[in-house]
Amino acid sequence: MKMWEVIVLAIIQGLTEFLPVSSSGHLVVANAVREALGGEPAVDLIEVSIVLHLGTLAAVLVFYRHEILSLLTSDRRVIPLLVLASIPAAVAGLWIKKGLDGAGLENPLLAGLMFPVTGAGLWWANRRKPGEGVYQRMSIGSAMTVGILQAIAILPGISRSGATIVGGLAVGLRRDAAAAFAFLLAIPVIAGGGFLEFVEAWQEGRTGTPPSTLLAGFVVSMVVGLAALKLLLQWLRAGKIDVFAYYLFPLGFLVTAWQLGVAMR
Repeated sequence: MKMWEVIVLAIIQGLTEFLPVSSSGHLVVANAVREALGGEPAVDLIEVSIVLHLGTLAAVLVFYRHEILSLLTSDRRVIPLLVLASIPAAVAGLWIKKGLDGAGLENPLLAGLMFPVTGAGLWWANRRKPGEGVYQRMSIGSAMTVGILQAIAILPGISRSGATIVGGLAVGLRRDAAAAFAFLLAIPVIAGGGFLEFVEAWQEGRTGTPPSTLLAGFVVSMVVGLAALKLLLQWLRAGKIDVFAYYLFPLGFLVTAWQLGVAMR
């Protein structure tokens, strides 16, 4: 990919990784639009996506640095919960990416169908009275519930942040606690999956994008991600997270209609 293309995708990634609208779905749709406008298929989309996800992972590490340090001291009980909650996504990721060879993960039609599912979850969550729980006192069952929703978010169009925040609210967490657990939970999933996929892509010679371009994408996605994370928390505390649903419903309809039209040609 060219530098400007990676930068555009990095901005999309930085915004959509934390805003609950599905970063993977937007990257898949953006690449489909790029091809529809005459661009050649991006054979290195997977590796670019990995680097951009690592950029947003860096944003989480910076933004939640105090909570991460607390995991090593007063909040050590949370570490096993994060490990257990990460298992469903790890299993689902290995099964789909290895067993099914990544079937469907770059399908814009699937993304179009899943955008409204994310929207419905956000709409429901915003009308549910938030609980008073904190993630430091979550039960194993509650943590696994959030973890299962994170596993479902491997599908393009299902927002990982949206699904895990909705899960946290569903098990009775406060809004800020649901967000904190959701993004702490992102650390092992994004770091582990991103590292393994990047090594595999490098070994198979799929790294067609220059390292300098990938580095630029990493930095942009991290900076934009920090801004998006701060914005999301403001909307969440104000009880306005459902505003994203009114974006996802029409987006899903338009993408689905477009892809069905292409398939019928």
